Amino acid sequence: MSDLLIANRRQAGLTAVYLGIFAMVWFSVPAAEQPLRALLVVGSIVALLTAVAGGMLSARLRGAGSPRDRAADRPYLLIVVAEFAAAGLGAAVLVAANWSEYVPVLVCLVVGLHFFPLAPLLRDPLLRPLGAALCLVAAAGLVTGLASAVSAGLVIGVGAGVLLLGYAVQALVRAYRPA
Repeated sequence: MSDLLIANRRQAGLTAVYLGIFAMVWFSVPAAEQPLRALLVVGSIVALLTAVAGGMLSARLRGAGSPRDRAADRPYLLIVVAEFAAAGLGAAVLVAANWSEYVPVLVCLVVGLHFFPLAPLLRDPLLRPLGAALCLVAAAGLVTGLASAVSAGLVIGVGAGVLLLGYAVQALVRAYRPA
């Protein structure tokens, strides 16, 4: 197996770890009645299993192939710090304004936006459609929260959880596909 293929498979495993964990978190956000609550729990379990499978793949390939691209570490860190700062500060403003029910909308939007600069950095163009889809989920959550009795957090939790889990599973499938 070539060094590039090994590096790509390891990166796909890491993607499954990160997005599986965050999918699990998003599935845990909304308060829902049965049977949706049971589906959210199942989604969380599947997301956790996806993250574990990604971790096992990544650990198995650790040290194999070409060395890590350290030049990408600094921009990656800056993007993630900016994401956390924007989400944290925005959440604080929303809470102070007594609009805390819209914190998941803001966080989902920020998460969606952060995939755009990450796509070229991680050499994964599919992160752009994922980012766009998360931004649409944020918009749908905002509109639903403002225009109906359905909470924005429910729309965001389900939507973001499904999207992140789907992408994590797709990364694993891509990693295990024959070369």
